[in-house]
Amino acid sequence: MKDGIETRCEQCIVRQFNSLRAMSKEELKKVSDSKTSKIVKKGESIFEEGEKLNGVFCVRSGVSKLSKLSANGKDQIVKLATKGQVLGQRSVISEEVSNLSAKAVEDMEVCFIPKEEIVHTLNTNPNFAVEVLRHMAHDLKEADDVIVNMSQKTVKQRVAEAFLYMKKNFGVDDKGFLLLTLSREDIASVVGTATESCIRIISEFKKEKYIKTSGKQIGIINEKALQDMIEF
Repeated sequence: MKDGIETRCEQCIVRQFNSLRAMSKEELKKVSDSKTSKIVKKGESIFEEGEKLNGVFCVRSGVSKLSKLSANGKDQIVKLATKGQVLGQRSVISEEVSNLSAKAVEDMEVCFIPKEEIVHTLNTNPNFAVEVLRHMAHDLKEADDVIVNMSQKTVKQRVAEAFLYMKKNFGVDDKGFLLLTLSREDIASVVGTATESCIRIISEFKKEKYIKTSGKQIGIINEKALQDMIEF
């Protein structure tokens, strides 16, 4: 990590996307005085599974993958976190070690907020406590959806769903390629399959003209076909 550009929390627009929006101006000033901003380069770790976190990380820009090491030694990506999301919140509040690892999939800027500021505001600001609970409940719902998808959808359906999710949440460039570029290994980890199976399905999708590829880049050609596959 490298030091980033300092921005005051009370002036930062990304807080509107997370629980920090429930803080008062005075609370935000205290957080700003205690936080530090960091640049995390692509491939670098933000924190590791099993690590004791002394604060939370607010994503100002970029994307990270949150993953858990499975019994067979493979990383399972459980979530992609982007601008405005707060990482490590659950571990800090529960006072447990992190059950996930966070790594940058592209260059990021994150702000580290010490645990003391989060806990103090939780104890003194009921609105902030409710916002934190709301975001944690949303994370639990997403986790439930992942479990259902793994058990009820085929690998092809999950790959199609992953591409549509990436287009909806991260957009495309002027040539129609997804702005978020993941390795084939990471895509396989997102959908819960072997890298070889993922590569084979991507080739099938390309042959059927559902998608186009250029190196690691993927572009969706026939969105309806992918959507129909998911709903079949």
